[in-house]
Order: sequence, then structure tokens, then C-alpha cells
Amino acid sequence: MSGAAPGERDPGLQPERTRLAWRRTTLSLTVAAVLAVRTTLHEGPTTPAVLACALCFALWLAFLLLAHHRIRTLTRTARPPALPPRHAATAALCTVALAICATALIL
Repeated sequence: MSGAAPGERDPGLQPERTRLAWRRTTLSLTVAAVLAVRTTLHEGPTTPAVLACALCFALWLAFLLLAHHRIRTLTRTARPPALPPRHAATAALCTVALAICATALIL
């Protein structure tokens, strides 16, 4: 049985799990960006590879800033506000685009 009164929201550990999910995703994207740089340098820096690598870095940086902002928001209050749709779309776009750029460098 929950300790919250009827009608009240009991967030439990949900904000903590969400914060950890943002950190895991940031770590995964960091690994993808580092591997993109490694692949570019290992196979010889061609202009398309350097451009794809720079795009990977820019996408990683954009996601990192967004994730850091969200993590701070989650830790400031007991009841954090919902993630704005614009931020959610940006995070999803950065994640998918970085995965596509990293895959393009490998192929």
C-alpha cells in the first residue's frame, strides 16, 4: 500500500529511474561519438568522414546539453515538470541522427 493519500501522486523512485535513464543514454551516445572519431582517424580522414564526424560531435553535444538540463530539473524538485514536447523531439532526433551518422562512418 502506498503512503500517499487518495488522489495524490506518489512518484516513488520514478524520478531517480528517469535520471539514470538519461545518464545511460548519454553514455551510449558518448560511446557512439567516440567510436565515430576513432573510425574517422583510423581509416584516414576524408572530407565526408570528417564532416560526418563533426556532425556526430554536434549531435552528441546537443543531446548532452539537453540531458544535463533535464537531469538538473529532475533533481531540483520532488515533483519535476513533464519534459516539454520540443525537448523530447530534440532528444529523439539527436539520438536517431547520431546513430545514422555513426553507422554511415562504419559502412
